[in-house]
Amino acid sequence: MEIRDLTADDLDAALDIRKRSFGLLSAADVRSWRATVLPGLPEGRYLGAFDGDRLTATTRLRPFTQWWHGRPQSLAGVASVTVSPEDRGRGLGTMIMRAALDRAVTLGDAVAALYPATTPIYRKLGFEHAGARHIVTLRAEDLRVLAPSQQVKLRRMSPDDAAEVISVLHRVHGAARSSGPISWDETIWRQWLAEEDDFLYLAADGFLVYRWSGGDMEVDNLVAGSADTAAALWSLVGTASSIAKRVVATVAPDDPVLWLLRERGKETVEQTRWMFRVLDLAAAIERRGYPAGVSAAAVVRVDDPLRPANSGVWRLEFSGGSGAATRLDRDPGDGVPLLGINALSALYSGVPAATLRRSGLMSGDERHDEVLDTVFAAKPYMLDYF
Repeated sequence: MEIRDLTADDLDAALDIRKRSFGLLSAADVRSWRATVLPGLPEGRYLGAFDGDRLTATTRLRPFTQWWHGRPQSLAGVASVTVSPEDRGRGLGTMIMRAALDRAVTLGDAVAALYPATTPIYRKLGFEHAGARHIVTLRAEDLRVLAPSQQVKLRRMSPDDAAEVISVLHRVHGAARSSGPISWDETIWRQWLAEEDDFLYLAADGFLVYRWSGGDMEVDNLVAGSADTAAALWSLVGTASSIAKRVVATVAPDDPVLWLLRERGKETVEQTRWMFRVLDLAAAIERRGYPAGVSAAAVVRVDDPLRPANSGVWRLEFSGGSGAATRLDRDPGDGVPLLGINALSALYSGVPAATLRRSGLMSGDERHDEVLDTVFAAKPYMLDYF
């Protein structure tokens, strides 16, 4: 079995396995898929496992920016993990995922994330549940009556606004100290902003992507850096309330709209979970953001069978919103908490040490637990599915 980069000549075979794994695609979806896939081929972001000339499995690494406590870093978004039905049960999924994680590190990514079709295979590879995509159902009329305190200038967006959308995301997520949300690169944003059935609006500190979905309105992305912009964008969606009674929206777990609403009671929220993995421990610690007012240190022992470079005893130091990890040459013995890479990835994502201990993912000395909880505190979420 050989694993190599896919080329344009392999896309028909990759599409065939994708259909057999996830279901049929419309002609428009096939065109969109090809347009999304092609830019990543020269970068080695689409891998295939071949039995002779026959493609048996694939996976893609989508290039994202992800924010952690307001600081952006590159993220390997693992997608299109497919195995041909007649080749399942041979360990090909694990084989190609291991190759993909190696490739992600080669491309410079220190962290990876994915939406799992099943948990066990990814947990064995060091991924752990970290955050969710939160979808809430709101009454359109409740949004219509939201009013900004002053006029907010809105204009329709086009593909030429891709760079400005990315700039808005950097400003808003940085100021909000967001953890988890992602941004596509400019090429993909241009593609999404060309969707004919989407309604797109841009403000100085926010933007909106929404559409009709049956008799409802569906909000994919609404990002706002101020109360006035949030009210203006949500009320724009609510103007459809004479026809659409419900708005199904992807939101942050503590999205401002939930505090702008006049009434809140029983809410219907659907969660799609995503998993996360630290690939390069030292780089991931350095690239993440932390509470600026905290100066602290902790020592942890990490076990990562898949990526031995992460294994060992590490001193983690945090100050002024930055962090650093230094490997210790001498093992201090007892008195150090032990984390598998799954636990470290979850801790990095804001899962409390007490939760990790009660689930059996973390053991050893507890003296650093409060420090670890403080520096890694987060409510991770994504607005986008990939």
